[in-house]
Amino acid sequence: MIRSVPVLKLATALVTMLASAPGFAGQLPIPEGPSSFNMRQDPMPELPQIKPALSYVVLMPSPDGTVGRVVLAGERGDKVLAQAREGAWLDGRGNTASVGKEDLDRDFSGAMAARPPMPEQFVLYFELGATALTKESAAVLPRIVDRIRTLPTVDISVVGHTDTLGKSEANEALGLMRANFIANELKQIGGKNMTITVESNGERNLLVVTLDETNEKKNRRVEITLR
Repeated sequence: MIRSVPVLKLATALVTMLASAPGFAGQLPIPEGPSSFNMRQDPMPELPQIKPALSYVVLMPSPDGTVGRVVLAGERGDKVLAQAREGAWLDGRGNTASVGKEDLDRDFSGAMAARPPMPEQFVLYFELGATALTKESAAVLPRIVDRIRTLPTVDISVVGHTDTLGKSEANEALGLMRANFIANELKQIGGKNMTITVESNGERNLLVVTLDETNEKKNRRVEITLR
């Protein structure tokens, strides 16, 4: 997350660079700074007229609880952030530090609230050689439909799969039939703010790796992703 100061074009570039990683940068004008950092250990030199802006990066856990890794290459040193809520000045000055809740709330509350939700994934299983859902999965499908109805807009990906029984060409077609069956069920919801993409992986992406001509119920599935 970056709280940007217009004069620093570098901060804009870093938004794009950090967007794919769970690390976020924030802009803080001097003399304001996060209390989590001890600025007195390594102060920025004063400029005659314009005080420099400081950027700091905080590594935040993803919504699913996982924590990534951010490597900073700054003018005054390199830093590696690998712990949740660990922060460092963007130019590499000083040491890393754990960023407190007060600083996070002040500098990043807006950006945190604006983060898009994580994709939701569901798996439905099928009977052998058919487009009929298992009894357990048939009970799950209405709950997926109810979830979609709660979303103002949604992009839905439906991917069909098979086990390794039969020829690969036939399984490719069977996977597509299964995906289309589920897509048609979801289309009954209607709504102009819903888009659905359908594809088949046939036996090319096994959930449980098996030999050819193997009956494996966990591979006879459709994967649904809501974004």
